[in-house]
Amino acid sequence: MTRSFGWFRVWVPRACALCFAAFLALFAVDVLGTGLGFWASLGVIALHLVPAAIVLAVLALAWRREIAGGIVYLALAAGYLIMAAGRVHWSAIAAISGSLTVLGVLFFASWWSGRHGGMAATG
Repeated sequence: MTRSFGWFRVWVPRACALCFAAFLALFAVDVLGTGLGFWASLGVIALHLVPAAIVLAVLALAWRREIAGGIVYLALAAGYLIMAAGRVHWSAIAAISGSLTVLGVLFFASWWSGRHGGMAATG
């Protein structure tokens, strides 16, 4: 394994998870301008940030245990697919569940290539 591939396989899944958490956090912004009071807005924003916090918590797990992160991201994708099927537009399911699936596959591939390619090439 080349040094550049080692960097790619380690950092791409982590960067994608951070970007996806930021994407989910953007949904909290829609609370602003709704006319709610300060405390009500704060509570609703906190509620909207829970999915991003879950993605970041799984990222913390996946940082050292890539296989566990891959499994949990795939489980979250399946859970969202089951929960949202028929209740939200298909594009929302594709964006959320599809992104979680990609994260799961990326972390699984990172784990697999680390086991079969050696970690010495990354550092």
